[in-house]
Amino acid sequence: MPDTPTAHASHRPATVVIYSGGMDSFTVLHRALREGREVHALSFDYGQRHVRELDTARRVCEALDIPHQVVDIRAIHGLIDNSALTDASRAVPGGDYAEDNLAATAVPNRNMMLLSLAIAKAVNIGADRVDYGAHGGDHVLYPDCRPEFVEAMRHAAGLANLEPVDVHAPYLHRSKAEILADGLAMGLDYADTWTCYQGETLACGECASCRERLDAFAANGVSDPLAYAQTPA
Repeated sequence: MPDTPTAHASHRPATVVIYSGGMDSFTVLHRALREGREVHALSFDYGQRHVRELDTARRVCEALDIPHQVVDIRAIHGLIDNSALTDASRAVPGGDYAEDNLAATAVPNRNMMLLSLAIAKAVNIGADRVDYGAHGGDHVLYPDCRPEFVEAMRHAAGLANLEPVDVHAPYLHRSKAEILADGLAMGLDYADTWTCYQGETLACGECASCRERLDAFAANGVSDPLAYAQTPA
């Protein structure tokens, strides 16, 4: 449900969480709730082939009874279709994250665009913070998950608006396994997340995103509650 400038009448600080439906943003969402913040979840449909993550996000927000807005920005698809995540004719590479499959799965300028829109929403509803799930394991992979990028966006948000908006990435210096450990300590159920780049009925178990997720569960000594078409040996 979209928010209005008067949508939150409480005196709690409000936060806009960029919520993809994946395990990182799922943990960020619950962390903000645990802080006592008034959370407004914001998701984006940009033509991603794993669009089923948005269905997962909707279900979680409905269960939590928190405001959730899904913004349809598919009109820009032709600007960002040079990626295996936005071009269904390209094969999603398998194997662990590496330089070759990084280039194939990078969506041009994605986080700058999504953060810009989330910051606008924050200003519009009087929220003082935007949260997103960049983490330490992404630094060497995606430029828009690096600390320098987060700091630059935070600075830009302060220059572009009358009221500053903090860009908050609570797991910026932590690994996927550490994010999962934090979520498990909060008692979160990761069956309520979607990670696979393929977006099929079952997670593929072979794409880099699946493999990174499975490694995080293995590092924590617990089983992933999602069903997989196959799991790496």
